[in-house]
Amino acid sequence: MSDIFQASIFLFLLQGLKITLEIALASIAGSLALGTFLAVLRHQGRWPGHLAAIYIEAVRNTPLLLFILAFRFMTPLPPVYAGIVAMTVFETAALAEIVRGGLKSIPKGQWEAGKTQGFSSFQVLRYIVLPQALRNVIPPLISQFTTIIKDTSFVWAVGIEDLTGKGMIVMGRYTTAAQVFTLFIVIAAMYFFINYSISCYARWKQAKTA
Repeated sequence: MSDIFQASIFLFLLQGLKITLEIALASIAGSLALGTFLAVLRHQGRWPGHLAAIYIEAVRNTPLLLFILAFRFMTPLPPVYAGIVAMTVFETAALAEIVRGGLKSIPKGQWEAGKTQGFSSFQVLRYIVLPQALRNVIPPLISQFTTIIKDTSFVWAVGIEDLTGKGMIVMGRYTTAAQVFTLFIVIAAMYFFINYSISCYARWKQAKTA
């Protein structure tokens, strides 16, 4: 199995890891922004909140792979961009529910106190309520971020050479079960290292700001 541990193979896998992180980071940024927006709409109720609820429930009960297939083959987007959009659309629903939970944890007195200081409802949300809500949900947010990184492994199914995709290409060169198993361990270790590092940083950051 020594032929597996070659610099060229690790460099090849690192190229895939780069694409994985690009898709994950873009998806996290997009889904957090859109998820926060939907969470605010749903928290405040009325008909926009009902529309947000319909979107969230519809997406959460649909497999991610279907979104990836749809955006890859039913849109003119390049493969990587199709993957990013599909991931963003899907993960927005999960992040919206997490942020909504944070908004619900803020006492109504915070809103009333802000308004007594002359703030508008939007200003109370932006400067008082939302920062506290996001701080309260840091653990589940980080957990979802690591899930997003792992979920990027689905994009290899549509030809995107992310970490898993590169790994599948490398596996095609080997035939024994031991070699394939070793490659699986290497790829899993790379995912683990990234996600564990994020979790450790999040715990350190939360303890520092507590």
